[in-house]
Amino acid sequence: MATTRPITPRDLDLVCRHREEMFRASNTPGRTEAILKTMTAAFRVWVEPRLKDGSYFGYIVEDAGASVAGIGLMVIDWPPHPSHPLEDKRGYVLNVFIEASHRRQGLGSMLMELGEAEFRKRGVSYGVLHSTRMGKPLYERVGWAGTSEMAKLLTVAGE
Repeated sequence: MATTRPITPRDLDLVCRHREEMFRASNTPGRTEAILKTMTAAFRVWVEPRLKDGSYFGYIVEDAGASVAGIGLMVIDWPPHPSHPLEDKRGYVLNVFIEASHRRQGLGSMLMELGEAEFRKRGVSYGVLHSTRMGKPLYERVGWAGTSEMAKLLTVAGE
C-alpha cells in the first residue's frame, strides 16, 4: 500500500532525479542528455538551500519502502492579479513525477490533491504550473486549465 510523507532535505538526490526523469519522460525534441545533466547539476545547487529553509516543499509517495512518486511545491511572490486580486502570492507546482511502474494508479491525482490542500493550509488560493504534454491530461482531469502564458529564450549579455 502506498504511503505519503513530506519532502525533507534528505530527499535532495531523489528530488533531483525525479526532475531529470520528468523531463526525460517528456520526450521533448532537442532536449539532449547533456542538457538534462547540466540542468540537474544547476538545479541541485538551486534547490538544496530551499529544501533546507522549507521554501521548496512537497510530498513523496512510497510503496513497500521505495519512493515511487513526488510533487514539489513553492509559494511564489506575485503581485495581486485579477485571478487573485487580494493576494500577493501564488502556489507553484513543479517536479510532479511518477515512476513508470506506478503510473495510471491515481498517484498523480492524489499528489495534486495533497498539493492543493497544502497551498490552502498556507493561505494560497491560486496555483500555477507548467505542464509537459504527458502531464496535461492529469492536470485537466483534476480541474487545472491552460493560461495565456507565453515564453521566449533570451540571450544574456556576454553569452
